[in-house]
Formats: sequence, C-alpha cells, structure tokens
Amino acid sequence: MIQRIQTIYLLLVVMLGTLLCFFAPIDYIYPDLTKASLATFDHWPLAVITVAIPLLALVDIFLYKKRILQARLNIINVVLCLGWYAICFCYVWFDKQNLQIDWYVNVWTAIPLVCLVLTMMAMRRILHDEALVRAADRLR
Repeated sequence: MIQRIQTIYLLLVVMLGTLLCFFAPIDYIYPDLTKASLATFDHWPLAVITVAIPLLALVDIFLYKKRILQARLNIINVVLCLGWYAICFCYVWFDKQNLQIDWYVNVWTAIPLVCLVLTMMAMRRILHDEALVRAADRLR
C-alpha cells in the first residue's frame, strides 16, 4: 500500500486538509480597523467540505485493491476542492455586501488547490496502475 506513489500523494492531501481545519483561510477587516478571521466552523457548509476532503482521501488510501472505486472517489474529492472555493467565495461576497467589511486572503486558502493537484496526480497514477493490471491480465 505505501509502496505506491499515489498513497504518498493522498497522505499529503490528508495532512494538508487536516491542517486547513485549524487555520482561518480569510481575514476580515472591520471599519474600526479590528481584524477578525473567517472561522471555517462558523459557516457549516464550508466546515463540512473542509473536513470531508481529508476524510475522503484517507478512505481512498485504504481502498488500494479497488482502483476504479479509488479513482471515482478522487473525482469526488476534486469536486469538493473546487466546491470549497465556490462556497468560500459566496461567503466572502455575502459578508462583504451585508457587513460592509474588507477582507484579505491568507496563505491557507491555497491548501485546497494543492489538494486538488495532488488528488489529480494520485488519480492519474491509480488509472495507470489499473491499465497495467488489465494489460497483465490480457497476457495471461
């Protein structure tokens, strides 16, 4: 299981996704110049996706014998990473319009993008392994 490079990619997704659960991706600046963070768990849909990304990658690691299912779960994880940005944008837009505050992005906001790239790299290697297994089965 650990010998495969896609396992390393998925472990990195698990670690980075878990790290994202503990840091605020967006900071708000209120008109009186106080700073507040967009706490991920204040907005529960964003929190659910933030927790689902590393959990799905962790489950994906242990499905190493079911490569097609693994690839499908990776597609779901890619959609979750893209959805994270969509929901985060919606919350920032809504908060900016209603609360009249400024915002700026922290470094932690890049973590879902890195997870997306790592998940796609893992999916490519999983499909490559599946092609090798099918080619070996054809030779028998």
